[in-house]
Amino acid sequence: MTPIRIRIESLFLENHAVLSMKKDECRQAIRQLCHKWSQDANLTAIQLEHPSFSDFKTWLNKNGYSHYLNFRSVMGADYDAELWFDQEFKQTWRR
Repeated sequence: MTPIRIRIESLFLENHAVLSMKKDECRQAIRQLCHKWSQDANLTAIQLEHPSFSDFKTWLNKNGYSHYLNFRSVMGADYDAELWFDQEFKQTWRR
């Protein structure tokens, strides 16, 4: 095999691994990352009363965690991730 073909196959396998993450693995990671985000963003008590999923999602993308939003879901990965986000911050009343 040529080095180029090996690299292409390697990239395919890396991308395939990212796309085949299990929903439960992503759920656990998203729940932990919610708290890491709130610390990194230095959110005030007032901001924690109404945290922004959109801001959290932007933070995930900027910090290399966006692959945790790639899993199979009936309702959609963003929907489930936002539900977990709301649960972590006790915001399910907004739904």
